[in-house]
Amino acid sequence: MANITFRHLALTALFIVLYTIGTNTAFAANNYDNPDTLFVARDGTGQFRTVDEAIEVCRAFMDYHKVIFVKRGTYKEKLILPSWLQNIEICGEDRDQTIITYDDHANIRTPERPNGIGTFRTYTLKIEGNDITLKNITIENNAARLGQAVALHTEGDCLKFINCRFLGHQDTVYTGGTNTRLFFKDCYIEGTTDFIFGPSTAWFEHCTIHCKANSYITAASTPKEIAYGYVFNDCTVTAAPDVEKVYLGRPWRDYGYTLFMHCSLPRQIRPEGWHFWQKEREKTARYMEYENKGEGADTSKRVVWSRQLTKKEADKVTLQNVLNVQVTPFNLSK
Repeated sequence: MANITFRHLALTALFIVLYTIGTNTAFAANNYDNPDTLFVARDGTGQFRTVDEAIEVCRAFMDYHKVIFVKRGTYKEKLILPSWLQNIEICGEDRDQTIITYDDHANIRTPERPNGIGTFRTYTLKIEGNDITLKNITIENNAARLGQAVALHTEGDCLKFINCRFLGHQDTVYTGGTNTRLFFKDCYIEGTTDFIFGPSTAWFEHCTIHCKANSYITAASTPKEIAYGYVFNDCTVTAAPDVEKVYLGRPWRDYGYTLFMHCSLPRQIRPEGWHFWQKEREKTARYMEYENKGEGADTSKRVVWSRQLTKKEADKVTLQNVLNVQVTPFNLSK
């Protein structure tokens, strides 16, 4: 009996030692759990060959700034930055030569979805986390014009896009998170129909907005209780040579908010400027302009339900007020 007890105790002790070693190994610190930069290179010269591989090693809810540096190349990836990631910066080596691309569109049929996958599954990059920055990189949906095809889909708050390109046709940029704030600076955004759309509050500073078809630039769905939707400040709207008729926007939902101020508008902007989408939305849509320039900036024939801001009103539309940076850690200095 004593021998059995001794053997039992010995085996128990050995199990504890092995379990402890295994547990410590399993929960050992991630080698990448630090603020060091991660390097991605398609040619194998970086730590990772894909952006997704670099995203996977980032710790949840990081309290430090982590950069994923992506070298020149074309990366065919369908990416999600999940809700538990924060303080991530994805920075390309060269904006025009560092491209993340995919080609889903809404009318792709699968056995599970015989009528098509729908708009909101077509993203190339979906950002669910907060405090995420993209710099010097291109996000593209290069699907043929067979339906809606989203390049960038955002759900998180305090997102920044600096010197980026967003390429696509219909529905290029979906700002999908209600009560979320986005900042676009020095970006290029192109598309055909409703190619900037959704409920978020977004400030576009010194961006180029390129229209590839006779259609609508924006389709805001700003909730009634949200003070600001899309604000384009000091932006330049351009159009392809064969384009003749472009609307600044139409309200996807009743209280859609869009403001163009200090922007350059081309001759292709329709004289009426805005479209109601559904007739009753003329009563609720919040569509405004202030001190724009260019051949498309003439407001004499604008729809009567749009507004020209007064100077007093325009003075209140500041980056700080729109993004409410007074009470948030939204860091616009980086």
